[in-house]
Amino acid sequence: MTIVITGATGHLGRRVIGSLLARGVAPSEIVAGGRALDRLAEVAARGVAVVPLDYTQPETLDAAFAGADRVLLISASEAGKRVAMHAAAIDAAKRAGVGHLVYTSAPNARSSALVLAAEHKATEELIEASGIPATILRNGWYTENYVRTARQAAQSGEIVASVGEGRVSSASRQDFAEAAAVVLTDAAARGRIYELAGDTAWTFDELAAAVAEIEGRPVVFRNVSPEEHAEILTAAGLDAGTVGFVVGLDQNIKAGVLGETSGDLARLIGRPTTPLREGLAAALAAA
Repeated sequence: MTIVITGATGHLGRRVIGSLLARGVAPSEIVAGGRALDRLAEVAARGVAVVPLDYTQPETLDAAFAGADRVLLISASEAGKRVAMHAAAIDAAKRAGVGHLVYTSAPNARSSALVLAAEHKATEELIEASGIPATILRNGWYTENYVRTARQAAQSGEIVASVGEGRVSSASRQDFAEAAAVVLTDAAARGRIYELAGDTAWTFDELAAAVAEIEGRPVVFRNVSPEEHAEILTAAGLDAGTVGFVVGLDQNIKAGVLGETSGDLARLIGRPTTPLREGLAAALAAA
């Protein structure tokens, strides 16, 4: 058995490799692919094969997937370019005869109004059309996404957003990584779609309280209108595209798009997901 991890230089990819090793997968059965191989020195030292892999260079995909039984396709980080990149990886996986493709998608990707959903929907459709046996991991929000917010709040004493009473059912990257490792080592997961999220959906008042407890200083949540939020972000120097994305995401949260929790993640990893305060504290300490 050979398992290829794409995007292995990223935070999630490295954790998936660690989780596979912890589950007893032999290092010789894992291939870590990425663009910056120097960032894979640690996994290479553990006996994992390291190969160059770039979604924009099909020849690297063909070489990396040769002989692979299973591939974890971690979604690309370049918004607006993901579909072409993922298509290249899917085509390479089909050429290589990969028997199980696992993809990290987005919550309810085929029906969601989430600003990130369209590219994931398109990728899921490409995977389906390819005929490769696949598992879709519709990953929810990472608690680590709020590290910058927490740092800023520690300085300013407030979290400013336009989410209203919207909730986020986040979990730690480690939780999602363990779920990916479970699916990659379980043939019964083929053909399934998992909606992955944390056990508890929290409000931004609760986020502010968690930051306050971690940092040992008062922090409050200040809700503003989308228009006010856009003005604040623009005044802070963000470009129009980024402002639109941030405000749009906040409206998604306000509408409940990131607040669902199916329980799939906890069931896959066999334990409760990491609570907000614990996950955020660990992320801040690591950062």
